[in-house]
Amino acid sequence: MAKRVLILATDGFEQSELIEPKKALEAAGIETVVASPKSGKIKGWNHGEWGKSVTVDAALDDVSVDDFDALMLPGGQMNPDALRMEPRAVELVEDFDQAGKPIAAICHGPWLLVEADVVDGRTVTGWPSIRTDLENAGADVVDEEVVVDENLITSRKPEDIPAFVQALIDALEDVEDEEDEEEEIDDEDREDEL
Repeated sequence: MAKRVLILATDGFEQSELIEPKKALEAAGIETVVASPKSGKIKGWNHGEWGKSVTVDAALDDVSVDDFDALMLPGGQMNPDALRMEPRAVELVEDFDQAGKPIAAICHGPWLLVEADVVDGRTVTGWPSIRTDLENAGADVVDEEVVVDENLITSRKPEDIPAFVQALIDALEDVEDEEDEEEEIDDEDREDEL
């Protein structure tokens, strides 16, 4: 069964940080669903001006952690700042973390991780201007293109997108491998019972 990634975004998302990972995930056979507090379309921000729009697939209230294998949080200064004021967006981040499912956040996206209180004691990265916020929330902040700490995947900027997407794909493959192993163990247990 195809893996599904939930992308949380609203107006002002960094254009490259949503569109490029979305395309790369879909090219790898992974389904993506964009959820937003808004319906219709949301507008990206590209090099200091409004950019391309992306279609919203679902409302925040209509999505659940149970329906997805991972969560992706694109950056842009406006996007995560608006989303962290949406209780349902913060709740979804908390739900994915509690479920141990991969959460990939790039640039300013980790602001949502701070709001959901999931970075304390974790190693993360992000855009330079939010690193103090991450540290104040208890994170160990490093300056690397991609950082994986348990289920958290973080990156700094658009130039990190290739490593960011690959880390998310790898995490999804690891989840699939674990599921396959559990299935094999269940099959063996059933055979032993017979």
